[in-house]
Amino acid sequence: MSHSPQDSCWAERYTDYLSGSAPKPHRVVYQRDRARIIHSAAFRRLQSKTQVLGLHESDFYRTRLTHSMEVAQIGSGLVEQLSISGEQQPWYPWLPNLFLIEAICLAHDLGHPPFGHGGEMALNYMMRRHGGFEGNAQTLRILTKLGEYTQRNGINLSRRATLGVLKYPVIYDDIVCCHEPFKSAMAEADTRDFLTLNPNRYQPPKSIYRDELAEFEWVLAPFSEADRARFTTIERAGRWQFTRHKSFDTTLMDLADDIAYGIHDLEDALAMNLISRELWEAEVMADPAFAEANMWGEQMSAWLFSGRSRPRKRAISLMVGMMIEAVEVVEKVEFDHPLLRYQAQLKPAQAAVLELLKAFVFKHVISRPEVKGLEYKGQNIVLNLFKALWANADRLLPKDTYARFTAAADERAQMRVVCDYIAGMTNIYAARLYNKFFSADEGSIFDRL
Repeated sequence: MSHSPQDSCWAERYTDYLSGSAPKPHRVVYQRDRARIIHSAAFRRLQSKTQVLGLHESDFYRTRLTHSMEVAQIGSGLVEQLSISGEQQPWYPWLPNLFLIEAICLAHDLGHPPFGHGGEMALNYMMRRHGGFEGNAQTLRILTKLGEYTQRNGINLSRRATLGVLKYPVIYDDIVCCHEPFKSAMAEADTRDFLTLNPNRYQPPKSIYRDELAEFEWVLAPFSEADRARFTTIERAGRWQFTRHKSFDTTLMDLADDIAYGIHDLEDALAMNLISRELWEAEVMADPAFAEANMWGEQMSAWLFSGRSRPRKRAISLMVGMMIEAVEVVEKVEFDHPLLRYQAQLKPAQAAVLELLKAFVFKHVISRPEVKGLEYKGQNIVLNLFKALWANADRLLPKDTYARFTAAADERAQMRVVCDYIAGMTNIYAARLYNKFFSADEGSIFDRL
């Protein structure tokens, strides 16, 4: 079967499919994809959603918005690097253009709720019997249902852009039934009050919602039946279930996200003096994986721990550049279609160093009690807001949200309306609404939330 990146199906929007209209030229469509993301309310709200460190700690530290912008810049850098090195390669025609990869990267975190992964686990706990909650699944929901660009079809990106954002191609209901850690946590939830539970046990399986099944099938329609079956295969690793495969564009976005997480979040930690040079040298510089890669020497450490922003930024930029220059494309020969067959990855030595950096950041920044304490507070805010809004929907939900609530077909759909409302909140909005409901000294009829 012949395939071309210029096939009109990849520029098609879901509304084109529904109406039978011909899609516009690829370059125009992908440029508009990027514009729709940038001008969406969901994208703007990322400026007040947590990345790693708390909001208002400083104007310097990253939010989900600045993180997404950096992922887009790294993603375009990866594409530029491959376009220079791979002109004669069979995958070269399938490289996304810069508009497309930036749209995918800018959109990748749209569905993250307030308070980061803590808020995600709290919402998944509340939705555990009603289709679940997962940040990537919520991103697809914004793109196809909730975004304001169309009346019923969300931001309505092109098929290829939507495929690029689709990191976990499996339905939540299909994976949670065999997801052992979550099944045991659900059993415990039936016997205990939610405030005595550890919401971390409700980390959602990576997936999409059953509500977006029609759009999911539309995205995968150009692939053969065999490719679709392989692409959506669920695999087991110990007690965990997960999907293994991603599209070509998704691997570029995912790689850019990993580089930003491992290196840019390291910069925030350095700026806050959360990491000592001694710890860095003992756990990173002395690690066998780092020694084998031999990517930089003592001068890099001197710049990182100089206590000044200019040399630290120089080191961070060099580290990002080294990762971008190490990108390569490999083949998964079991797939027929080029968008599934070709995969971007780092060369093994650089990939090992990036995993080392990510583990270092997770251990010494994300897992710090100070950070986990803020996460715990955010979880409790989300849990209490959900219970209050669900129990008092007629009194507490905004009028337009309550109209969707009353129009919902069943309890599961009503729960999803409440979940969508909370998931769309920023950290600041959620905290203010919580204070309005639960603090005796705050809240007024004149509050504009």
